[in-house]
Amino acid sequence: MLTTIHMTEIASYHLTAEEISLEEKQIKAAQANPRDFEPLYKRYFQRIANYIYHRVEDKETAFELTSQVFYKALENLPKYKPMGVPFSAWLFRIAGNEMNQYFRKNKTMRVLSIDRDGLGELKGDMEENDQPEIDKQLFEALQTLKEEDMELVNMRFFEKRSFKEICEILDMNESACKMKLYRILEKLKQHLTLATKH
Repeated sequence: MLTTIHMTEIASYHLTAEEISLEEKQIKAAQANPRDFEPLYKRYFQRIANYIYHRVEDKETAFELTSQVFYKALENLPKYKPMGVPFSAWLFRIAGNEMNQYFRKNKTMRVLSIDRDGLGELKGDMEENDQPEIDKQLFEALQTLKEEDMELVNMRFFEKRSFKEICEILDMNESACKMKLYRILEKLKQHLTLATKH
């Protein structure tokens, strides 16, 4: 399955410990009474819709998948256990599963959107110079990554997610997640080294 990459602006989402604590109270209320799910739905619907849309690039499909995510979230809410990260991490994991099913079923191209700030941060972590030709070579290098590797780079550098949140979404432990990202960055560096020699 192919992945296309587009430049875009993506907002980052972070919650303070106090906001997470308040959210956990809302989740408990919704677990006791599904009608109390509405504030969580209103808070996250647009974020999940954007997350999916940036990967499918079709509004109708994005809204269908987003509706499915919230249906499954409400259905499985009684089993949800707070992990000290925003509730959105769990929703993004459901969204990821829904999109993977969609891509497998429809054999459709996956789209990932990146922004200039994230690209700069990625180059910084790779200790690369900020030169226009490096951007082109880095775009090419990103295209060579496996889907799950590109998703990790995307969440860390372009969606500005913390490792804790990424690990919750991907269901990985933090040290394994960091090691995987380190290996991906090394792979990208090797690609850039080869590109500059030609």
